[in-house]
Amino acid sequence: MLADENAFALVLETEDELAGLPDWIRSAAAAEAKRRGFEGKYAFTLARSSIESFLQLSQRRDLREKIFRAFAARGESGGATDNRVIAAEMVGLRAEQARLLGFESFAHFRLADAMARTPAAAQELLDRVFTLARARALGEEAALQKLAVAEGGNFTLAPWDWRYYAEKLRKAEFDFDEAALKPYLGLDRMIEAAFFVANRLFGLTFAERFDIPPYHEDVRAWTVRDARGREIGLFIGDYFARRSKRGGAWMGAFRDQEKLDGAVLPIIVNVMNFVKPAPGEACLLSFEDARTLFHEFGHALHGLLSDVTFPSLSGTNVLRDFVEFPSQLYEHWLEQREVLLRFARHHETGEAIPEVLLDRLVAARHFQPGFATVEYAASALVDLALHQSASVAGLDIGAFEREKLAELGMPSAIAMRHRLPHFLHVFGGDSYSAGYYSYLWSEVLDADGFAAFTEAGDIFDRQVAERLRTHIYAAGDRADPEAAYLAYRGRSASPDALLRKRGLTEA
Repeated sequence: MLADENAFALVLETEDELAGLPDWIRSAAAAEAKRRGFEGKYAFTLARSSIESFLQLSQRRDLREKIFRAFAARGESGGATDNRVIAAEMVGLRAEQARLLGFESFAHFRLADAMARTPAAAQELLDRVFTLARARALGEEAALQKLAVAEGGNFTLAPWDWRYYAEKLRKAEFDFDEAALKPYLGLDRMIEAAFFVANRLFGLTFAERFDIPPYHEDVRAWTVRDARGREIGLFIGDYFARRSKRGGAWMGAFRDQEKLDGAVLPIIVNVMNFVKPAPGEACLLSFEDARTLFHEFGHALHGLLSDVTFPSLSGTNVLRDFVEFPSQLYEHWLEQREVLLRFARHHETGEAIPEVLLDRLVAARHFQPGFATVEYAASALVDLALHQSASVAGLDIGAFEREKLAELGMPSAIAMRHRLPHFLHVFGGDSYSAGYYSYLWSEVLDADGFAAFTEAGDIFDRQVAERLRTHIYAAGDRADPEAAYLAYRGRSASPDALLRKRGLTEA
């Protein structure tokens, strides 16, 4: 994956090639080109934060298609970095492991000790959500096709067109421009915002450390203390993309919290792949980038606030379909007016985000829920089906993917968020194999879980926050997840909260 991503760069130089791209994108692309030895030109990479901005704003359909096809073909080059054969071998070995252990399939084996318990339970949630989302997405696709035709586009909408026309439609319907929002979402401000929320909820403070030699010059570190001033851990932030680093975003633990041999404090890292700005310029995030930062920091707090005896139960060492709950729950605070008005400030003037722009952001929050849900749920459904296969002899994962998507009725203008040849969640380790559905499962909890604060009338309510810390963030895997959620919320979560959060309603 890393080799395929490093091998590609869309290098541009003429004004015609750059049509539609604002200055902040051009500046970052110029800095990337310089790092790659293309002085005076502009380079766009396959880092998600780079490609999604390009697909959203570039007026050149041919160039959007070129970079999208390169992104979609990662791990499917036909050469030394082609992942299809080894992925099929992994699926076969997993199926053999499950049979040896007496399970019907690898999915049955992996979910036996998950909250879902069975593939059927995960399938039921995915099917319900995908059916609603697909119907909505087909309507969204028709609206975008109509817009493209109105602008003279004599073509059928393709995956490399969706974000471009969706951005146009969003501007028309909500008068909301992502490019107008971005100057207010500087990386440093968003880090401060994440720390601020942790302080208001849990009393944590963060003091940056400059005496620790980092493993890369871009890496930063903070000592974390609780409300009584006691050190509880070290937090490390690694925010920028570089050629030696795999794509995506994740939380990791260099050391887990434990108490077996005295108090061992955790060392937690958040890794992102934001596009590094030119020297002296601010790193500006999209709202989705900022959401990713909050998401991963939610995982980080799960590790930092851990208060258990055994390292095997510490922090995020919980059931896979529960682990995303604390991180997805934390995303909610990014959308709160109190947080945005305080930290979303213009990177040059320091001016707070205008109320009118914030209103438009909130109004556009549920814009095109079908697209976002379908691209995710399709990946989860393919993963679950792949690991329930009765026979994997001679498996062609490309053909399997195509057949499953056809069975689902996947809209032609939407691509899976992660195709099988580059599905690192599933094949870059074993953590999410047969378990990519877990983001949706956890979202049922987070959608219902944040309502505890809104029902209390205060997004930082102390009593709710204390229950959240005690039963969720500090508890690790010392309690059954369902019991932990009940102790926090006082009742079970309903999938209806998920549908409301995503802007989906059943007919």
